[in-house]
Amino acid sequence: MAAYDIYHQHVRTALEKDGWIITHDPFTFKVGVRQLLIDLGAEKLIAAQKDKQRIAVEIKSFLASSPLSEFHFALGE
Repeated sequence: MAAYDIYHQHVRTALEKDGWIITHDPFTFKVGVRQLLIDLGAEKLIAAQKDKQRIAVEIKSFLASSPLSEFHFALGE
């Protein structure tokens, strides 16, 4: 399992305060034979439509020495 970003808990708390229910931490899924991990899976009820809106959140801090290379790495994920 990959290590959490240093802002993981802050993002999780912000989502929960906004009414999101964290359903997976981490969220895993398979593409072919590969298993992929996304930091959080969450869902929130949309009162007007009574449907569920779902999101998957990948958390990045960009704290490395080269912000541009970190951006390209994150974009590739």
